[in-house]
Amino acid sequence: MTTWLVPLESNPEVLNKYIYKLGVSKKWNIVDIFGLEPEMLEYVAQPVKAVILLFPCSEAYEAHRSKENAELKASPGNFPTDLFYMRQTIPNACGTIALVHSIANNPDVELDESAVLAKYFKQTLSLSPEERGRILEEDTQFIETHQDVAQDGQTEAPNPDEKVIHHFVAFVNKDGELLELDGRKEFPVKHGSTSAETFLQDAAKVCKIFMARDPDEVRFNVLALTATQN
Repeated sequence: MTTWLVPLESNPEVLNKYIYKLGVSKKWNIVDIFGLEPEMLEYVAQPVKAVILLFPCSEAYEAHRSKENAELKASPGNFPTDLFYMRQTIPNACGTIALVHSIANNPDVELDESAVLAKYFKQTLSLSPEERGRILEEDTQFIETHQDVAQDGQTEAPNPDEKVIHHFVAFVNKDGELLELDGRKEFPVKHGSTSAETFLQDAAKVCKIFMARDPDEVRFNVLALTATQN
């Protein structure tokens, strides 16, 4: 079985190198969001196409996720037919999946049609979230690109028996609705209405809810997929 040995770091330099290798246009880039208050969000270049949150998988979060998953199974709701959602089938791929969710659901983010990501989208467009996850798991081009870029970071390969305590999720504006896309969950999570103008502020509010579940925890990081500033 193929493995994704080293997790991606929440580091814009590493993540940008990764998305460019995957075929994303340099008109777009990943940036840090240094604060979630309105005055800090004003420093983030627009348009923001996705917000990515890295957070610790604490006991409080896992209890919430279990309860939420049961509620989603009972009433998953309806989602746009062109929503690209995928499940995480292997460890250490959550950063890649958050990036895939961010890019796939923003068709105005240009891709090199001959590169890894565009090929993956074409191959999996009509498949289920589970099938998309399994194909990613075995996609040697994707794995090699992930491993090559992940090695540039400061993170060492974890012990196979060591629990990875951090997780990436993506937030996108899909047809005027704020959606949380997390490969560990069976369904997307709806967080209410949003717009191109308010998306960053709306996503920041949801990130604050994640943080409020673990008030003594400081290991959170927030990033945005946004237009590159010249």
